[in-house]
Amino acid sequence: MAALGEILADIHALEEDLLDFERRFGLRSETFYAAYTSGEEPENDAWVLDFSEWASVYRTWLQTSSTIGFLRLA
Repeated sequence: MAALGEILADIHALEEDLLDFERRFGLRSETFYAAYTSGEEPENDAWVLDFSEWASVYRTWLQTSSTIGFLRLA
């Protein structure tokens, strides 16, 4: 298992990526992800790959953040 410091560094890097997407598209990641998972399509076809990457980063952030919560409980 990765050290807590490594996991925190990963979370911070993911949060920076999420913030970049949020600034670029003017939307919070939570709002974007809810729409994305409900099947909403991007306004611009050129954004399809970006949205896929954004969703992947957000899922990874959720999983990594839950790992921190688990480690704190252990």
